[in-house]
Amino acid sequence: MLKEVNDLDLVNNLSDYKVSFNQFNKVLGFFIDDTIVGFLDYSVIYDRLEVNYIFVKEKYRRQNIAYRLLSYIINNYDYENITLEVNINNIKAINLYKKLDFKIVATRPNYYNGVDGYLMERRVS
Repeated sequence: MLKEVNDLDLVNNLSDYKVSFNQFNKVLGFFIDDTIVGFLDYSVIYDRLEVNYIFVKEKYRRQNIAYRLLSYIINNYDYENITLEVNINNIKAINLYKKLDFKIVATRPNYYNGVDGYLMERRVS
């Protein structure tokens, strides 16, 4: 089940990434049997969305959870574009994003501690 998360402890205990709320930030959680197993941290900034972080517990990966989280924001917001950054070596994530019509629009040198990152974007057609 997908639902908005307002309790930071739920997501901040899942991974090393720490979510903090501000006026633009939202967190969408994926729950199985009332237990959070993944989340999408994103910002809604006027007519665009920015994906800050996606996390799925290792035990639950390869079950389309990240796909369902991203699909939710794609299909439930009125936006001009969605952007995200991804490590160029994270081929699984890049393939997921491409499957959802994200395109590589720029390379960010040394974005991830000496490793380049791609800026990817999904525009409304």
